[in-house]
Amino acid sequence: MDLETVSTHQKAARLNHDRTAYGAFAEIGAAQEVVAWFFRSGRASGTVAKSMSAYDMVVSDAIYGPSTRYVSRQRLQSMLTHEYSLLQERLDAARGDSTKFFAFADTVATNRRSQPGNGHGWLGIRFQHEPRAEASEILIHVRLLDPVTLREQEVIGVLGVNLIYGAFYLNQQPQELISTLMDGLSRVRLEVDMIKFAGPAFAGVDNRLMSLQLVAQGLTDAAVFTATGEAVEPAEILFGRPVLLQRGSFRPVTNITLDMLYLGGERLIAERKIDEKRMVVLMEMSLKNLMPSDQVDHEDFMARVDMLGALGHPVMISNFSASHRLTGYLRRYTKLPIGHVMGLGTLRSIFQEEYYADLPGGILEALGLLLQGDTALYVYPMWDQAASAPMAAEQLDVAPNLRSLYQYLLENKRIFSLPVFDAADLPVMPAEILQRIQSGDTTWQNFVPPPVAERIRTDKLFGYHA
Repeated sequence: MDLETVSTHQKAARLNHDRTAYGAFAEIGAAQEVVAWFFRSGRASGTVAKSMSAYDMVVSDAIYGPSTRYVSRQRLQSMLTHEYSLLQERLDAARGDSTKFFAFADTVATNRRSQPGNGHGWLGIRFQHEPRAEASEILIHVRLLDPVTLREQEVIGVLGVNLIYGAFYLNQQPQELISTLMDGLSRVRLEVDMIKFAGPAFAGVDNRLMSLQLVAQGLTDAAVFTATGEAVEPAEILFGRPVLLQRGSFRPVTNITLDMLYLGGERLIAERKIDEKRMVVLMEMSLKNLMPSDQVDHEDFMARVDMLGALGHPVMISNFSASHRLTGYLRRYTKLPIGHVMGLGTLRSIFQEEYYADLPGGILEALGLLLQGDTALYVYPMWDQAASAPMAAEQLDVAPNLRSLYQYLLENKRIFSLPVFDAADLPVMPAEILQRIQSGDTTWQNFVPPPVAERIRTDKLFGYHA
């Protein structure tokens, strides 16, 4: 069967006719739209062992345990654990030799008139990829973009069928599984911003690469994972917290990278009077930085995220080629201060008007988007080859028609000039450090943090030669 032509009805019907797949459905918050597809497609008794929905909070807590948040990863996993365990307890002895059991669950909050645009939900499936196998699992988080509740319910129904179908028939092709999640849907209606695979059906699958696929295939604008590589819903890290953001290619992370973060964070904490323990330091890479050609080099990507993991900071992958789109994304989750840490060369490119020909308001609109809310730029000096000295933000010469605007931003503390931590590092660019790593010139170690140097040597990242 051609995957490109399989409709939601056909997927549900194929599962209903598959005598090996048998499971329980538990749905909260957007009716029972997923299991409804199986009932409408005929022979649902071949697939549906049980269908339930515990809308009442007291009832839900009695079944799945107490919870402070009902639309959360924790609630989803407690639903999957309970339903899957119950299914095996009741049916394994009778039909376990020939059945691949599964539990599907979703917990969803649709849009409310008082809070439009806040619809979101968690969907997951725990399943056996073959009879008697240890359970595997797929979890996803979605943002619902339809303004009408009924249409949001329809989205959950189609998405749930796609997820169950992919779990059983595409578990050996996780990238294909991701692409088919949007079958019968569009990005106008939803965004899938987190996916996590686990279990023997996905042995060898790296969830960081799967997060990358969500962005590369257009299911979301950005995906986030922790320093340890765990895929997370962006709100789990960013919600209601101040953010210090640094974007780059990180090939490799250098001493200057850490100097910028340290000095920028110090200034953000002092100027904005924020709690340092609450501040999120976020490292961001755009697809533009990851795709110099037509496709991502997975080995190179993993080298970068392994290196960033050594620093202990969460990583964001995005399709934002322009910096001003980043602030708008972060503002979905926090109203607290945001600090963009960057080098002077990046700031200079931000003040190139030709980059904003697609915006009706040009550079004024771009700066307004970049600096919305309590947002500021923390700018590290660059090396001035002509003067053989560092150049700070106050010395940057922008186009004559922009000088007053630039001065305004400096005076109103929207652009902060950071001091030089170690001038000896400034003249050596990351590209030169990378070349030294690959050529065996050991002096590269002088320009990167010790944990990063150790990771590069141990894992032979970036073509390292001893």
